[in-house]
Amino acid sequence: MSAPAAAEVTPPVTTPLTKRKQYTVFAGLMIGILLAMLDNMIVGTAMPTIVGDLGGLNHFAWVVTAYTLASAVSTPIWGKLSDLYGRKGMFMASIVVFLIGSALAGTSGSMTELIAYRAVQGLGAGGLMVGAMAIMAEMVAPKDRGKTQGLFAAVMPLAMVGGPLLGGFITDNLDWRWSFYVNLPLGILALLVVGASSLHLPKRTGKAVIDYWGAALLTVGIGSLVLLATWGGTEYAWGSWQIIGLGVLTVVALTAFVWVERRVPEPLLPLRLFKIRNFTLASALAFMSGFAMFGAVSFLPQYQQIVQGASATNSGLLLLPLMAGMLVFSTVTGQLTSRTGHYRTFPIVGMAGMAVGTLLLTQLDTTTSSFTSSLFLVVMGAGLGLLMGTTNLIAQNSVDMRELGVATSTATFARSMGGSLGVAVLGSIFTGRITDSMTSALGSAGSQITSSGGQLSPKMIEALPAPVRDAYTGGMVSGIQSVFLWATAFLVIGFVASWFIKSEPLRGATVASSDGKPVAKPVPVLAD
Repeated sequence: MSAPAAAEVTPPVTTPLTKRKQYTVFAGLMIGILLAMLDNMIVGTAMPTIVGDLGGLNHFAWVVTAYTLASAVSTPIWGKLSDLYGRKGMFMASIVVFLIGSALAGTSGSMTELIAYRAVQGLGAGGLMVGAMAIMAEMVAPKDRGKTQGLFAAVMPLAMVGGPLLGGFITDNLDWRWSFYVNLPLGILALLVVGASSLHLPKRTGKAVIDYWGAALLTVGIGSLVLLATWGGTEYAWGSWQIIGLGVLTVVALTAFVWVERRVPEPLLPLRLFKIRNFTLASALAFMSGFAMFGAVSFLPQYQQIVQGASATNSGLLLLPLMAGMLVFSTVTGQLTSRTGHYRTFPIVGMAGMAVGTLLLTQLDTTTSSFTSSLFLVVMGAGLGLLMGTTNLIAQNSVDMRELGVATSTATFARSMGGSLGVAVLGSIFTGRITDSMTSALGSAGSQITSSGGQLSPKMIEALPAPVRDAYTGGMVSGIQSVFLWATAFLVIGFVASWFIKSEPLRGATVASSDGKPVAKPVPVLAD
């Protein structure tokens, strides 16, 4: 069967953007990244209060899972659309979708509505990160990208510090619904800045072919996989027809996805990219770090507020050591990569640092001081800072410029997918430990409190009789220890994988030609 010709890239005009225009575009892109990262941090801090208001303790992990899953599924779609139709337009479209989801989430009257609206937010968020990183990748050569990656990576600590603080302030002083409404002014500002910029990137000519079947099969396959990880052993027994059915659906959908991707002219996820060792390893490390980061950190505010007795605002402050370590080491990593051109050591040390940090966090209990837990978080943050920007850089440097969008989206997709599975799997473990503790201490009355989705906000838990409160906090400690233990196991696997990354010249850096003379590895010039 003959395939229609793929669209071609129109050669750009060879006039580079001025520094002023570059920084204007960077400002808009960073606001977009801030939106995507800030939201989960704000909502995570507000979740104990949201659960107390809407109920649904046994479904609270889905508020995060729905967002990360939708973001993961939509990320490669946004990446491919940006390759086909232009990065600027697709980036702005993703902001609009995200803002619609935010406005709807603020109106939620039940946990079911909130989960559905969070999925809409996630659909938009999938294009925010990949759009920003792909535009930046076309504007800056890899040899200079370390500094810019460090600048962009600094947005994450800002979001992870500012998010919990803002979420805590809103929870303590306003209605939790403002946790979603606060996205609206930021999103509008990002639209105005990017829309007003004179950014003109290379465009495709010819007929663009959208891989609709691939998108549908990937959505079904990943969705059923996350449901299987969430429900297995909790909602349904592992041998039940529901879980077996989800397993079969996952295998069939993902197998069909691979079959489709090998045959369509414009695949959503070009499988040939996975023949490139560094690209595959970068995606694998992104998956492992996403599993540990999103899966574990999502539950820290619950522990801090309910076990350590912190207010919503203070629980945001308690994450500051994690972000400080991440900010310092991501900035240093970017600078060193730009100056030396060497990057292989950073993912190895980063994975080791994250693994040590999560292992230390398995020691959290009812008597752990905030100072001790802060030291543990610094170690994890340092490892994360060494790793985050490097994985994107390795993935982008491994492919042709025309596939920057799909390369960036694949690395981002891997991290989001890891986060989705991490929240789903670790969320089941976390809530299961709480239920077991309540049932063991209080019998059927304890299991009814959790299985019915009891509305237990931190203030309500504090007012419970001592036996009930102790059972609940004991289960939460057991849950948080198990969460970080599983996260450590994943990071150890990632540490082993990181040793197989090859050190290759960055695009735009000076390399040796066949005759021994130094030449620059090619990098295209952008249009003004």
